[in-house]
Amino acid sequence: MDKKRVAVPLVCHGHSRPVVDLFYSPVTSDGYFLISASKDSNPMLRNGETGDWIGTFEGHKGAVWSCCLDTNAFRAATGSADFSAKIWDAITGDVLHSFEHKHIVRACAFSEDTNFLLTGGVEKILRIYDLNRPDAPPREVDKSPGSVRTVTWLHSDQTILSSCIDMGGVRLWDVRTGKVVQTLETKSSVTSAEVSQDGRYITTADGFSVKFWDANHFGLVKSYNMPCTVESASLEPKYGLKFVAAGEDMWIRVFDFHTGEEIACNKGHHGPVHCVRFAPGGETYASGSEDGTIRIWQTGPLTNDDCEPVAANGRVKVSADEVSRKIEGFHITDEGDSREKEEVENA
Repeated sequence: MDKKRVAVPLVCHGHSRPVVDLFYSPVTSDGYFLISASKDSNPMLRNGETGDWIGTFEGHKGAVWSCCLDTNAFRAATGSADFSAKIWDAITGDVLHSFEHKHIVRACAFSEDTNFLLTGGVEKILRIYDLNRPDAPPREVDKSPGSVRTVTWLHSDQTILSSCIDMGGVRLWDVRTGKVVQTLETKSSVTSAEVSQDGRYITTADGFSVKFWDANHFGLVKSYNMPCTVESASLEPKYGLKFVAAGEDMWIRVFDFHTGEEIACNKGHHGPVHCVRFAPGGETYASGSEDGTIRIWQTGPLTNDDCEPVAANGRVKVSADEVSRKIEGFHITDEGDSREKEEVENA
């Protein structure tokens, strides 16, 4: 991508307050989807390719800090400042379950097999809910040393990862024993942690640094200093040759994974950028900002004859163009672009 070229993103309006989390589904038979969390308490579901608004999940009474979709994009999960985590039907928009906590829920994640939901927050407790028995008490993992900021699963749901708001490091927990088996040391608090689609790397953002860790042996593979405090980083999933990072200076930068050289710098947001995530095919990435907007950017050429494209499930994938996107299968709302709607019907 030419560094001097001005990138023009798709701008997705709809949130009335800062966008603090984004999550892309894998490619499904209906295409792929993007869910956003915002301090306005109303998570939104969009067509992941076009950014078109599909529906709004209404029911939280406080800021929503975290959001995710299950593997098939049939269900959504959210964690909120109203002391709850909710499971939603992503097709109808109905609340399926509400899991009450004793303090703010900052992070949530579906297990890879979609049978469990992991939550964490200000209580300093990691909880695992069995979604096949949603009324059963959750399993509580050993107490976290600090308020939980991020959570995710890896190693086919055998390991969970968490970071804290008030201290550095990423902790890896054995799901069977509930104990910490490894700590990835960082100087600053880790504000973003992502496991690559092929399961090889853990990408973290802490302070002025983006780091890549071996997800199996836990060694530090690469560490790059950033020009500003970064809040989020994401590795391009198809070939793993680029990564994006963004934070307090409002710019989204694209870097070469192997050298750390800045490839592009995209400007457009009017406030700090809280989250960046690549689409499952790597052709675009989304950014969410303090300014309340989501912007979807083109990645640029993704050509590498020596690499084989990898899907979100680790298998070789077809291109996104080969996947039919049957948005009409979602019965949340009539067709339409979010930018043309000022009032949306409750999902």
